[in-house]
Amino acid sequence: MADIPTIEPTTANAGDTWRWSRTLADYPASAGWALSYTLINGTAKITINASALGDDHAVTVSAATSAGYTAGSYDWRARVSRAGEIYTVGEGRITVRNAFGGATFDARTHARKTLEAIEAVIEGRASSATLEYSIAGRTLKHVPMADLLSLRDKYRAEVAREDAAAAVAAGLPDKRRVFVRFG
Repeated sequence: MADIPTIEPTTANAGDTWRWSRTLADYPASAGWALSYTLINGTAKITINASALGDDHAVTVSAATSAGYTAGSYDWRARVSRAGEIYTVGEGRITVRNAFGGATFDARTHARKTLEAIEAVIEGRASSATLEYSIAGRTLKHVPMADLLSLRDKYRAEVAREDAAAAVAAGLPDKRRVFVRFG
């Protein structure tokens, strides 16, 4: 089993078990201090309570509990309390990602979805390439190929950056870096 992290995660998957611990020298759990987290965004609020583990505070969110969390970016605050005293001891941001178990959502990023749509239009001039809409009396009937090629290049670069960042996060070397040795 992997070591339990001692800091809050910056990303977590809904449907996974979340676990970390916090050592708060000024607020030890053994002295009766209780640690709780509140995660909040525009549509949801999540409360997580830590349990005492000696002087430390152990945080565990079961997979069944996190499966009910709505994906999105949340601001969080950590607070300790004891006998009416309450102190904020941390804050940050966490991104909750959708659970893969249901497989009813599209986990691709916006850049990857857009790139694939643009490439489909370029390859076959799919029906979605023939757009027609009016705004303030002006009508657009199709997207010029030069614009599609420019957008494709922009989104290819963005997807490449995402792939490189994911590889580095997974412990792989950044393929965009070139190392040179001079004799």
